[in-house]
Amino acid sequence: MLNLSHLSFAYPHCAVLRDLSAQLAPGVALVLGGDGRGKTTVLELLAGVLAPDAGRLQLGGEFLDEQPEAYRQQVFWKDPRSAAHDDLTVTDYLQSVRRAYPDFDDTVLAEVMDGLSLVPHLHKNLFMLSTGSKRKVWIAAAVASGAQLTLLDGPFASLDQASINFVLQLLTEAAKQTTRIWVVADYVAPTDVPLTTLIDLGD
Repeated sequence: MLNLSHLSFAYPHCAVLRDLSAQLAPGVALVLGGDGRGKTTVLELLAGVLAPDAGRLQLGGEFLDEQPEAYRQQVFWKDPRSAAHDDLTVTDYLQSVRRAYPDFDDTVLAEVMDGLSLVPHLHKNLFMLSTGSKRKVWIAAAVASGAQLTLLDGPFASLDQASINFVLQLLTEAAKQTTRIWVVADYVAPTDVPLTTLIDLGD
């Protein structure tokens, strides 16, 4: 379980969360909201990248405020706008993810790389990829990581229709899982994907 206890966070002129308490079970949860409503901020809070103004986060037996490293080691989060790994090839980036997550699954990675048509890009540097292709790399890494808490920010943005359909299949399978918690942030709910929890930030 991921426990959110009385979680609050605000920017100087915008409150994102006010006293939110929720339990996120294995399966797929959705952070829903319009442009600028704080969807990415919520994922950064869940990832432990941002500190809440109030409240606590607990993943399994680890509290973020007490055991931050142990908490974060259970989380996969990648800001899709990040250029932090742009000088790495796709292969080298995936190798870094493999080293970071003990439950990384190479069989799953191969299936997702094929399903997202990423194999021809393996030896390219990330800065050479289109926005959509980079997003596919983050998705492939997330799925293969085996992380207990997996956070996906706008996973369908900039993707071709075939890739959108494949990601929907991945999320449908994720909804059936009993050990991993997936949190998707988007403008609309993913089609036909059962949700365990909805955090609605409004339009």
